[in-house]
Amino acid sequence: MNPSAILNVSTYRFVPLHDLPALRERLHGHAQALGLKGTVLLAEEGINLFLAGPPKDLNAWLAALRADERFAGLPAKESYSAEQPFKRLKVKIKREIIRMNMPAVRPAEGRAPAVSPATLARWLEQGHDDAGRQVLMLDTRNGFEVDAGAFEGAIDWRLHKFSDFPAALAAHREALQPHTVVSYCTGGIRCEKAALVMQALGLPHSYQLEGGILKYFEETAGRAPGWRGRCFVFDERVALDTELVP
Repeated sequence: MNPSAILNVSTYRFVPLHDLPALRERLHGHAQALGLKGTVLLAEEGINLFLAGPPKDLNAWLAALRADERFAGLPAKESYSAEQPFKRLKVKIKREIIRMNMPAVRPAEGRAPAVSPATLARWLEQGHDDAGRQVLMLDTRNGFEVDAGAFEGAIDWRLHKFSDFPAALAAHREALQPHTVVSYCTGGIRCEKAALVMQALGLPHSYQLEGGILKYFEETAGRAPGWRGRCFVFDERVALDTELVP
């Protein structure tokens, strides 16, 4: 089978959504008509999706989504596989598109500072950030995801679920204070919320990795300085290497 037969896309955006039932029906109906599979999560705080299908069909769905001004220019992380990695299509309305149980954290009202994959790669290769501070990588994923692969020397609090992150961060805040701390996750959504909590707790040199691990793999052309192992993904591919190959 053609190894590029199926396009896999993940993306998210924190943006206020107030028409959730109608939006769900529209997105579900179009995806179903095109034979796409995967998951789309909708909440008042935004959209989070992982979809797969033939490139022509999935790109048509994305073009229709981006025609809505709330999703205009929505970037997407892409990879290819020989087979469909999802069994069904699910479009759900949730309380949060990534659960943290901190209603006061509202990413749509302003993002925490982000570091690009290219800049992070340079920092890791030179051993410090541009101000000479030690860079600490902070993994915001669950422990079993970390076991598949992570940045060398990354902080791993053995989280069981993402909502455990705020308490763990508060317990270790003082140790992180002098350093440049970069939170990271698979596609960027968890580390974006995590970076806002770091800012709220007064960590002055805290960042999120723009686009997460998958964008880091993509924009460093598979070199992925500082990375070891594979990136766990929540579909039948299980994990991707630095070339985004299952």
